[in-house]
Amino acid sequence: KPPMVAIFTYHNPVLEKSGSKIFQNQGIAFSLDKGRTWTKYSAHPVLKNPGIRDFRDPKMFWNDKTEKWNLIMAVYDRVHIYSSSNLKDWTFESEFGMSIGAHGGVWECPDLFPLKVEGADITKWVMLVSINPGGPNSGSATQYFTGEFDGHKFVPDDTNVKWIDWGRDNYAGVTWSNIPASDDRRIFIGWMSNWKYATGVPTAVWRSATTIPRELSLKADNNHYFLTSKPVREIGDLRSKSDTVSIKQQSFTGEKEISSGKVSLMQSELFFSFNISDKSVDSLGIILENGLNERFIIGYSVVLKQFYIDRRTAGNSGFSKEFADISTAPYVPGATLKLHLLVDASSVELFVDDGRLVMTTLVFPIEKFTRLKLFSKGGDGLLNKAVFWGIEKIWL
Repeated sequence: KPPMVAIFTYHNPVLEKSGSKIFQNQGIAFSLDKGRTWTKYSAHPVLKNPGIRDFRDPKMFWNDKTEKWNLIMAVYDRVHIYSSSNLKDWTFESEFGMSIGAHGGVWECPDLFPLKVEGADITKWVMLVSINPGGPNSGSATQYFTGEFDGHKFVPDDTNVKWIDWGRDNYAGVTWSNIPASDDRRIFIGWMSNWKYATGVPTAVWRSATTIPRELSLKADNNHYFLTSKPVREIGDLRSKSDTVSIKQQSFTGEKEISSGKVSLMQSELFFSFNISDKSVDSLGIILENGLNERFIIGYSVVLKQFYIDRRTAGNSGFSKEFADISTAPYVPGATLKLHLLVDASSVELFVDDGRLVMTTLVFPIEKFTRLKLFSKGGDGLLNKAVFWGIEKIWL
């Protein structure tokens, strides 16, 4: 009976406290009842620690070309790649990352998968590696590389640092395995927090959530490859048919409140299209606001060519001196700028221009945001259109 197989890290806290470096080892387990119960493989560990303190986070996948299993795992500030024909006996193949990529802290939760380049008969391999600290806006974040992989060694296309998400709150994300070939999407999900303040966020019953599932795509621009990510199409099934608002084209200057109708902003999907061909505008964006005048601001600086998210006055931030901040991300758009937001109680996930730029941010307003505003500085902004939807709960 074909089993489900899981590979995982054994973490021995007694060895860790003793000062040993070999307190993390890799084991496997199997399930014959669709994952309801698991049996650990008796001859564990299957991959012993060679004497490295940080030796964890295995991601295993079948390689059709070599007809072997490959395994990528985090090893302090780099990754190791292994191969196996039976999941029990592993051969070290190569190391990657010692002097490549961002190195502000330890590497964690790697992933490695092939992805076809949109509009071309080319397939590249994509490596995801989370890093903490060392993110583009401080703390935790996930970088990625594109390149070639032959089952033994990963060779990057370039050594530039690239981030899958420029926000403060998307970390340790990996992709699903075994999505049917008839679907053929590469779907990613991340942990929505940051180790700078993850243990102190003002939540009850549970702490932390995941991002929504996102479909990853690979695009090319002058032989430069970059990932885009957008909400999976199934999110559209949660849109409330009765809570929908459409806003027609209009100009605005300063701050201008627009109606969100019956849509609850704290559980909503918001889409905006701006015209920024008029370079007289210095910056523009949107503001979520409540009766306490708490303000969450998403803006784009035409002058600096960068997005910014300002949560300094957006609510509760006293739990950590690291939380209240402005996050920024460089971006050069075309004549039209599209913003797609998913807002859910304490999180805002921003997708710019069909996922060419993504920023994920936590926010803890004391009261619910009930007002939505457009703003522009330095001239009149032009909204092409906007559409808002209420989002149904997925829980009964």
